[in-house]
Amino acid sequence: MAQQQSDRGRLIDIEARASIFGFPLVLMDVTRAVSTSVPERDEEKQKAPINQLVHLREFPDASFTDVVSPNADTLYSFAFLDLKAEPMVLSLPEMGTRYYLMELMDAWTNVFASPGTRTTGNGKGAFLIAGPTWKGTLPNGVVEIRSPTNLVWIIGRTQTNGKKDYAAVHALQDGYDLRPLSAYGKADFHAPRVAVAPDIDNQTPPIEQVAKMEPTEFFQRLNALMKDNPPSPADADAVKRFGEVGVGPGKVFDRNTVSPEVLATVDLGMTEAIRRIVIEAKRPHGRAQNGWELHEGLGAYGTDYLWRAIVARVGLGANLPEDAIYPHAKVDAEGQPLDGKHRYVMRFAKGALPPVHAFWSISMYDARQFFVDNPIDRYAIGDRDDLVFEPDGSLVLLLQHESPGKEHEPNWLPAPKGSFNLIMRLYWPKAEALDGRWTTPPIERVR
Repeated sequence: MAQQQSDRGRLIDIEARASIFGFPLVLMDVTRAVSTSVPERDEEKQKAPINQLVHLREFPDASFTDVVSPNADTLYSFAFLDLKAEPMVLSLPEMGTRYYLMELMDAWTNVFASPGTRTTGNGKGAFLIAGPTWKGTLPNGVVEIRSPTNLVWIIGRTQTNGKKDYAAVHALQDGYDLRPLSAYGKADFHAPRVAVAPDIDNQTPPIEQVAKMEPTEFFQRLNALMKDNPPSPADADAVKRFGEVGVGPGKVFDRNTVSPEVLATVDLGMTEAIRRIVIEAKRPHGRAQNGWELHEGLGAYGTDYLWRAIVARVGLGANLPEDAIYPHAKVDAEGQPLDGKHRYVMRFAKGALPPVHAFWSISMYDARQFFVDNPIDRYAIGDRDDLVFEPDGSLVLLLQHESPGKEHEPNWLPAPKGSFNLIMRLYWPKAEALDGRWTTPPIERVR
């Protein structure tokens, strides 16, 4: 009996670890399915077919739920790539002095390249994005970027200095070009219209779709995805262990291929995975600064599968720290949970604003990590806003549900009635932000 319990516990542990390991990959694929579920580019729906760019022409608002923790600092340009057939070429125009970033994320949510102001400069450029097995000739003047997986997510961010800046940013976005290698240099190329799978759920956010999956569906999808998006060599030991429960690249996971013991415990394994993710997400993952937590190890996770799953769950699309860091606050200066029934302030001393080469902001989120509906349609506040400074040169930001009055609204970031959290974004942070010499100010409760 004890041996049976031991074997049962071991299977549950392996299934839980396999669930955690595969969660980012399955979430990426569901996000791809939802984001590409249109026959042609549709900016109103903020979607485009596979291998096509779509540009967000306005900041996301409280109705946007396709991606958790969205930002209202930049206008996004998105594309999901399928590189099995051939590479794609991303061409970018002259950007002048404007900061931009083209984050390239593999199917496992690792950032493998980030063309943009910091890394490649602001001049014109063309980048060939190739899958792991591509062999071919690189066109003259094109820089090769090799992806470890055939599924790639491009998350482009173009600095946008408020709504008044939309027209200038739209002109730059219209200069971004994405096309197959076979069409590179051809003036008559037009992105094709494609058929859309009829069973795509466009109503439920991807994160909730994955949460609702039956374990057999989850593992079957994971196995199929790993065939075209292979785990890294560093994952070999883990993948070998997962094979005991029927999980591995190209394996079939159903009642005919896995043991009755696995089928009997797979629900418990998935439940245990969720429990571990929830518990671990509540623990510190980086430097604590005045009630803020500065997460470390974003964008490149190695074999820290639990941390990779947590980041995918709460902030899919995180950058490398060299491109952006994200101090996150759930509590005030006294360690109490942030709640819109109270009023709070943040005070930046003179000369102590976030140190960045590009720009900074603070975004407000509800408990689901989405924007908060509010009467002034403000979801973030930062250095490109018309902030009012104190006579001594300091800056005081107001975090509360009710308006502080018209005269104070320039410094007001509206909060929901209930629980909320804040994410500060420092784009292209300076060394003192990366090494901890600069610290985030506390959030002080005033009522």
